[in-house]
Amino acid sequence: MLRLPFLFIATGIAGSTLFHLISLLSLADWIGDPVRGPTGWFNIHLIILGWATMIAMGAVYQLIHVILQSKIFSERLAYVHYGCFTAGVCGLLYGFIKGEVAWIAGFAVLALIGLLLFAFNVIYTLWRSAQWNAITLSTACAVLYLALTGLSGMGMGLNFALNAWSGLHERMFGAHIWLGTLGWFGLLITGFSYKMLPMFYLAHSFPARLSYVTLGLWNAGVLMGAASFLFDWGFWTKWTALLLLVLALLAYNAHLTQIRKHRHKRHPGAGIVWSVNSCRAIALFAIGALIYTAFCPQAIGSAELATAAGWIYLGGWASFMILCYLSKIVPFLWWTQKYGPQVGKPGIPTMAALLGDNGVNLGLTGIAFSLLLLFAGLLFGLPFLTLVGGLGFSLFSLGYISLIASVFTR
Repeated sequence: MLRLPFLFIATGIAGSTLFHLISLLSLADWIGDPVRGPTGWFNIHLIILGWATMIAMGAVYQLIHVILQSKIFSERLAYVHYGCFTAGVCGLLYGFIKGEVAWIAGFAVLALIGLLLFAFNVIYTLWRSAQWNAITLSTACAVLYLALTGLSGMGMGLNFALNAWSGLHERMFGAHIWLGTLGWFGLLITGFSYKMLPMFYLAHSFPARLSYVTLGLWNAGVLMGAASFLFDWGFWTKWTALLLLVLALLAYNAHLTQIRKHRHKRHPGAGIVWSVNSCRAIALFAIGALIYTAFCPQAIGSAELATAAGWIYLGGWASFMILCYLSKIVPFLWWTQKYGPQVGKPGIPTMAALLGDNGVNLGLTGIAFSLLLLFAGLLFGLPFLTLVGGLGFSLFSLGYISLIASVFTR
């Protein structure tokens, strides 16, 4: 079973490396531009599908096994999913670069088949186990939103190709983004943190009520936001969806504080500490965005704010959280695979020895500082600051990913 998560993680690392190399070669000049175009589509789908979603899928396959203490419904189906999704993403990216509509359409179907196979495999595994809690419910909802994201993306493609359903394309685009970013990544990260943080803090007997409050509020925000775009509802519906997400983030951070208070390990590792700080930061940004848009309603639909918010959420929280968790997931998987059968023999390294905490802290500090510069450049319209932040983000990310990949040589 361990080979399957390795396959996804290795492919995701390759996708991240490619993204940051391309960003460096282009001097990150695409970051401040609107994403509606071949270059923007290529970069966004590479970082979201080729990196973040690929890593997240591998983590799901591994953590489902840990959470349920049972195997995925069909490991063979998981390998078919990997083949379809990977080939579909590669073809889709090539189609964006070449501007080939037929190529994009064909490989988008293949990627969608992979997504749906993944959704079926995970949901059926969860349903069969009947172990419903905040972790499994969050995972199930996240996977369902991923499937809806793929289906809405296919609907956009059909709408574009057939030139039908006048006015629907923009509405579907908003729902597609909302479901994929806030639904898939948001619920998966919050759900898995309920397992990851207690594990590495060695926390026990903490109350779980706020995890369910977070789950309910987050789902309400995702559904209301997606519906407000799809049915073209007004400003206050979108603002209410944002309010629900802010409340969910406040409940989530309060729950993280509860976990920390019940910890039996003082320092869980730099990756976990940075993940908690990232959750606090995204809550502060969300509160700021809520207040700002209440006084400036027109800003909620502006391309500038959407670009900045997208980078802050996807780069500054979702992608950053994945990087934080990789510092724990990769050493665990590699140590279990290579040294697990040799436990008790002399010369076996500890899991902590596979990846130094100082290197993890240095890499994440560099990434976080670069992202702050990038966000400031986008929010205040300072191209030079955006350039410096974007280049720093890619340089530090490449260094950090190289550090993570070096675990496989230990």
